[in-house]
Amino acid sequence: MKPIHQKIVSLALIGSLTAGSFAFAARVEEKKKDKQGHVKNVIMMVMDGTSAGATTLARWYKGAPLALDEMASGAVRTYSAESAITDSAPAATAMATGFKSNDKYIGILPSIVNSPGVASVPKEEAKKPVANVLEGAELQGKSTGIIATSAIQHATPAGFSAHVEHRNWFSDIAEQQVYQNIEVVLGGGKEALIPGSGKNNRKDNENLLEAIKEKGYDIVETRNELLHSKSRKIWGVFANDAMAQDMNRPYTRANEPTLAEMTKKAIETLSKDPDGFFLFVEGSQVDWAAHANDPVGIISEVLAFDAAVKEALSFAKKRNDTLVIAVSDHGNSGITIGNRNTDQTYPETPVSAYIEPLKKAKMTLDGALSRLQPDRSNLEEVAQLYGLDRLTAEEKKKLSESTDLRKTFAELLAARANLGFTTGGHTGEDVFLYTYGPNRPIGTFENTDLAHIMAKAMGFDLHKLNKRLFVDAKKEFEAIGATVAIDRTDAANPVLVVKKGKKIAKLPVNKNIMHIDNQTYELEGLTVYSGERFWIAKQAIHLFETAR
Repeated sequence: MKPIHQKIVSLALIGSLTAGSFAFAARVEEKKKDKQGHVKNVIMMVMDGTSAGATTLARWYKGAPLALDEMASGAVRTYSAESAITDSAPAATAMATGFKSNDKYIGILPSIVNSPGVASVPKEEAKKPVANVLEGAELQGKSTGIIATSAIQHATPAGFSAHVEHRNWFSDIAEQQVYQNIEVVLGGGKEALIPGSGKNNRKDNENLLEAIKEKGYDIVETRNELLHSKSRKIWGVFANDAMAQDMNRPYTRANEPTLAEMTKKAIETLSKDPDGFFLFVEGSQVDWAAHANDPVGIISEVLAFDAAVKEALSFAKKRNDTLVIAVSDHGNSGITIGNRNTDQTYPETPVSAYIEPLKKAKMTLDGALSRLQPDRSNLEEVAQLYGLDRLTAEEKKKLSESTDLRKTFAELLAARANLGFTTGGHTGEDVFLYTYGPNRPIGTFENTDLAHIMAKAMGFDLHKLNKRLFVDAKKEFEAIGATVAIDRTDAANPVLVVKKGKKIAKLPVNKNIMHIDNQTYELEGLTVYSGERFWIAKQAIHLFETAR
């Protein structure tokens, strides 16, 4: 059981809330009359980059309803503080913190605001870290978890666990995640935890796997190790970077767990906490398949996510204290069932004309192309793995002349399946909202509303949490007569140094640790360095004043 901190129970809607969001506030307040108290558990599930066409296509492919179908409850607006089309980083920030932000920003306020209805941010608060619902759950005494099929440091899981200026700062994100006291962490991203010469390896020579061990985690690296772990704290590192796509796993990395297995294990582990839990789950790779216009990858990843949703629903249906929310962070690819092939024939084109060509594929686009020989001698065999059997003379010509086989493979299969794509990037339409549990939200919401819904459900207020977790270190310490400086001896790890008389405190960036003379204290929040300013938990000021 975690120590129980003082609970905060009021709801303050702040930051980027629009007029529509204030209407949401009224609906929430009205529901107070229906059910008092807070839920014990919240499970937040995000299928990254999934448009409505993708879930429809997945349902037809499966030939049966999705687990998501019985949860459909509304829609979510996804735009960022600066664009009608969001990236995953500001989308995750919005859903986790209640603030819309900018491209690449993780868990911090925007520096550019030009979207209609989004409140401006004072210049001095640009890039200020803002508290997320996972941090709030931890301070409520709940256990927490994050799961992804990407590297765990990727944008969306990072949005629920870190505060950095760029989503690609994997080293900083990884370090912050390690010092967030999250009980269950499952996904890829081993590379960012250890020193090395790889793209995301740590350049500060700090081995975070050792720090994870010292914190008492059971570090698991295979499906079998995960399923047999009895620990209350589990850190799963199943790949150096991303895990395998679900459809390819049996052929490439069969020792990795599925998203459904990770979700089930996390729920089993976290639910042992009598105070409840918060769990974040991402199906990361629908987005990547959509960027590639790969319908097979899109469908298989949606179905893998849906299997994880089924596990969450199975848990929630056995009790009345668990809120499950599932949503996409944004659309991607503009996928449509129907294209120029069906301009005149759509009224009589059967479902089979769209689905049967896709059913022939044995692997996703990336999986099939991974089998291609350097000299392309097995090109037709690889095409067949992707469902492109019995190639026509025209298709053979296009493949033989292609300078971008990923693009050509995807285009040929889409043509066969009568599917359309408008872009290889994200799209700005509203996405479906799926919910289950007590006082589940029903209607159309801003993505920022979801953070406040979850915070309120768990009994805390994000506005008050921000004042508790992130204050300007220089301003606060100077107010009590101390001086502050930044020690940059290690350029990769700046340290805030505070002095008052003979008392000296040091707060290393990205950690929740404060050293005062010869004593080390664990803080309730991270120390974040942003824009030449340190942001710290207000608790640190009190500790410094009272330490002897």
